[in-house]
Amino acid sequence: MDVLACPVCKGELELIVEEENEQEIVTGSLYCPKCDERYPIVDTIPNLLPPDQRD
Repeated sequence: MDVLACPVCKGELELIVEEENEQEIVTGSLYCPKCDERYPIVDTIPNLLPPDQRD
């Protein structure tokens, strides 16, 4: 988490865990309080694309 930053504003990200197993986070999100943006974690993969570039 120390090396991750918001791709929009470069602010610090907060981890929100919804589901995890013994080794990794399965679902959740990374939240940037500076610009109020959320980046989803789905099937252990964080999607750090800016909001306008997501599907």
